[in-house]
Amino acid sequence: MGAYVIRRLAWLPLILFIVSFATFALARFGPGDPVTVAAGQIRDPEVLAQIRQDKGLDDPIPVQYARWLGDAVRGDFGESFIQRGFTVSELIFPKMWVSAQLGFLALVMIFVVGIPLGLLAARLAGTWVDPAIIGTLLFLQAIPVLVLIPPLLWLFALQFNILPVGGWDGIFEIWWIAGVIAVPIPDPHLYLPLLAFTLPGFVGVARLVRISALEVNTLDYVRTARAKGLSEANVQWRHVFPNSLLPVITVFGLALSGIIEGALFIEVLLGIPGIGSFLFEAVTSRDYDVIMAATVIFATAFVLTNLLAEIIYGLVDPRVRLGASRN
Repeated sequence: MGAYVIRRLAWLPLILFIVSFATFALARFGPGDPVTVAAGQIRDPEVLAQIRQDKGLDDPIPVQYARWLGDAVRGDFGESFIQRGFTVSELIFPKMWVSAQLGFLALVMIFVVGIPLGLLAARLAGTWVDPAIIGTLLFLQAIPVLVLIPPLLWLFALQFNILPVGGWDGIFEIWWIAGVIAVPIPDPHLYLPLLAFTLPGFVGVARLVRISALEVNTLDYVRTARAKGLSEANVQWRHVFPNSLLPVITVFGLALSGIIEGALFIEVLLGIPGIGSFLFEAVTSRDYDVIMAATVIFATAFVLTNLLAEIIYGLVDPRVRLGASRN
């Protein structure tokens, strides 16, 4: 397993090189540039040409990429073209942290709720409970976020007036008891985005676990366990449950890489200063260095989280470790 991990990590620089160069070239070949966007009403061709020359935007693309790559290797992702005076790191990492907090909580809730619902649907397959669970979750998934958020705002913020209409103050707020004991409680701004994130996501995990559990229930070792006289609860807990989670591990690894990417519509509609809405502004403004930094970070997170999922899969399933050792 150790040699396998080293081989996978050795591919990381090449993957990042290909992804970053492709993104760099596509951004440069697209119409417009950040100088034109930032110029606003200024349309003096000589002034704009001088600014492009000063920023090196007139150099050939390989030269521009080599200059950017040299700085990025040293941890310098450049300065934002649009928000002057701020480095890319100062802008992007705080917004990624906001999206990561919200995304991780939503991911945990999706799996914590989706796995038991999938197991329950598999356990009661053939009864009305199975289609009721899956049908309800499919209905929630079919509602677009743009349609889901306005009713949530109307119900919880306008009618009941129990939740704020938007904004972000972090995950927890501190309540003080007698001015001495600090008690962290979930911030009210957290509930609406969590609902918008999680309600459409339960069905994917639930259906995957249901299909896996139905397959595991037909295997020989499960039938043998029942034939030996083990209780159904014991069979489900010791044999069906752990083996039904193997496909979920891969899905969790793929989903884990997306928690720092944010969600554009949720962040825009609920006023959350996350990376999703910020990157939308960066793309429309042709803020090259912000786009490049986000691409490299997302690609790195994708590769590393998938590697982590494969390692966990190997720890859970001995057959994977055996195959890796033979290879």
